[in-house]
Amino acid sequence: MSLPSVLPVHVVIPARKNSKRFPKKNKALLAGLPLITHSIQYALTEGIPSNQIWVNSDDPEILDIAREFGVQCYRRSDHLAEDTTSTAEVLSDQLEYFNQEGITCEAIVLLQVTNPFRPKGRLLNMVKQLLDSDRSSLFTISPLNKKFGKITDEIFEPVNYIPGQRMQDLEPLYYENGCIYVSRISLIEQAKVIGEDAIAVILDDLLFSVDIDEKHDLELAEALVRIKKEINEEKKTHMGN
Repeated sequence: MSLPSVLPVHVVIPARKNSKRFPKKNKALLAGLPLITHSIQYALTEGIPSNQIWVNSDDPEILDIAREFGVQCYRRSDHLAEDTTSTAEVLSDQLEYFNQEGITCEAIVLLQVTNPFRPKGRLLNMVKQLLDSDRSSLFTISPLNKKFGKITDEIFEPVNYIPGQRMQDLEPLYYENGCIYVSRISLIEQAKVIGEDAIAVILDDLLFSVDIDEKHDLELAEALVRIKKEINEEKKTHMGN
């Protein structure tokens, strides 16, 4: 798929300073690099120009990290860095800044810092898929290959299956994995990220479902990085033989 030399989109990477469950989460090291850098590097390697990648933060240290990669920085107001602040509010504020500065774009790509693993070579295609459609947004999902239910009075009640039913007979279900979002400006102006007509892109690899909210999530991600590295080294060894 061919894309215009100047993409009509901007990438926004929100990364606030504080996190109650995991303090300094966005600066925690994964594979030796601050977590924020993985999203920045992804956008760059996917072909997004550095002047169209924005790190949105209230943390001077995070903004300093972003500047090392030559991407754009937007200092978020403190009132938009609360636990109750929604992502839609953050993007609406970023869009207001774009309008004030005369920065035009048709859509915003949202990359969440807590999702460090994303599919390579697919971001521009997703952007084009949305822009070539009449849809308001696009987001990624993963298969929910689980038997799940709810608990009432200490009794487990299955929701998506009948006890004894085989896994392969379950109705296919999916969940929002948080990897990639692409939203038209008209939707963000309504303080929304995902519209009712959103395109859902399925990512089958479990790696893309990693979402770092707690320290143990980071430990899992670190283990996956090591395993992936070992597999790649093993492949190189076999190729050398």
